[in-house]
Amino acid sequence: MKKLVIIAIAIVGITCTSSAQGVHLGFKGGLNFADVTGDIDADGRTGYHLGAVVDLNLSDKFGISPEVIYSAQGTDDLDVDYLNVPILAKIKLTEYFDIHAGPQFGFVVNDDFEIGDPESFDFSGAVGVGAQFSSFFAQLRYNIGVTDIVDDVDTRNAVFQVSVGYRIF
Repeated sequence: MKKLVIIAIAIVGITCTSSAQGVHLGFKGGLNFADVTGDIDADGRTGYHLGAVVDLNLSDKFGISPEVIYSAQGTDDLDVDYLNVPILAKIKLTEYFDIHAGPQFGFVVNDDFEIGDPESFDFSGAVGVGAQFSSFFAQLRYNIGVTDIVDDVDTRNAVFQVSVGYRIF
């Protein structure tokens, strides 16, 4: 799985250097409404996310958008923070609106587990909508975990995100 992330980053880097006119770099942040599904009964956690976004416009209607995001997730009793790397396909519906979807690779960077340890890697799927106005953008996204966050326990992340951001170029 780590090889897949490295290959994806290499492809993004090559694409960035080969077609600079269709590349935009920005930053975003927002709220997470996180929960854990499966064999756990706990209230959700309201957290935050913050990170960098690259938009690679491959045509007028289609692009790829890799991100690197610090994301506070888990439940009210169990904090698990990730460095998430979503790699999203983006389809522009109009000049201002888009839909996006793709895989997300998460790496645990902080947790407050008192008994046991979380899995160090989380694989999720992401789907969302976005709006772009000049250099500003807003997104709504849902991330659903595919892998368990605790070994041998049916527990997966489920995170609804509300984001705002700014393209610096």
